[in-house]
Amino acid sequence: VYYSLTSIYEANISVGLWFQVFASWISAIIFVSKLAFIRLKNDFLQKLMILIVPFFFGLWVILLWEIICVGLNVPLLLLPAPSLIGVQIANSLDILYADFYQTVIKAVIPGCGSAFILSIFIDRSPFLQRGLLPIGNLMSVMPIVGIAPIMVMWFGFDWQSKAAVVTIMTFFPMLVNTVAGLQIANNIDHDVMNTWGSSYWQSLLKMRLPKALPLIFNGLKINTTLALIGAIVAEFFGTPIVGMGFRISVEAQRMSFDLVWAEITMAAIVGSTLYGLLALLERYLTFWHPSFHNR
Repeated sequence: VYYSLTSIYEANISVGLWFQVFASWISAIIFVSKLAFIRLKNDFLQKLMILIVPFFFGLWVILLWEIICVGLNVPLLLLPAPSLIGVQIANSLDILYADFYQTVIKAVIPGCGSAFILSIFIDRSPFLQRGLLPIGNLMSVMPIVGIAPIMVMWFGFDWQSKAAVVTIMTFFPMLVNTVAGLQIANNIDHDVMNTWGSSYWQSLLKMRLPKALPLIFNGLKINTTLALIGAIVAEFFGTPIVGMGFRISVEAQRMSFDLVWAEITMAAIVGSTLYGLLALLERYLTFWHPSFHNR
């Protein structure tokens, strides 16, 4: 009798759980669909709707994740509930900030920035343009798990080796987009600048770089994800006792998967934030581009 009652109770829980999943799914579809087709007279509020729709869709995904993990008693080692990840983030802010500073501030930004600076200097030499494009393509297809240990041996365990890995990963996309963008200026543009007696650097800063911004931002947005992935993977092969990759590797071995998921969540937030900031900066600096006229 006990086992029969237990099985009936578990069956009722299962039915209730899947009913909640189905109800939340239908509610999310109806709600998000209604929001997506709302047209407001206020331009600011209409632009704000672009952010509101994915925000509520993300909340629905998190709610569905929470319902499945709690309702099915998913083991923590397989997939922790979002509430547990949130508690871990709140309790580990000092650790997460130190890892963020080591990985993003000291590795991702210098590595990606150096690739852009190298692309600017390469533009001045046609010989380097022809010679480095094939080499950059070769470097872009090299496996990061093979490059990272070599960079650690060359530059040590600190941020310099991670910045070197990020530079290698982001160099080719940045080089291709920057060189292509700097070649957009036509002969008339160059003749006008020469008529005004401008030097190479004046033409670069006042005419060629502004014209190249759309392609440069394409390269930067691609590199936001590549750079973060490269820095995290590079930290698996040697780093001071700080960094996102180091924390993920160590805590996974300790079976502290709530902290692992907290690091993964922070990496996703950082990557999305960097991409969003670049998109806003692109919109501000390239408002004149035809791609924004109909938005």
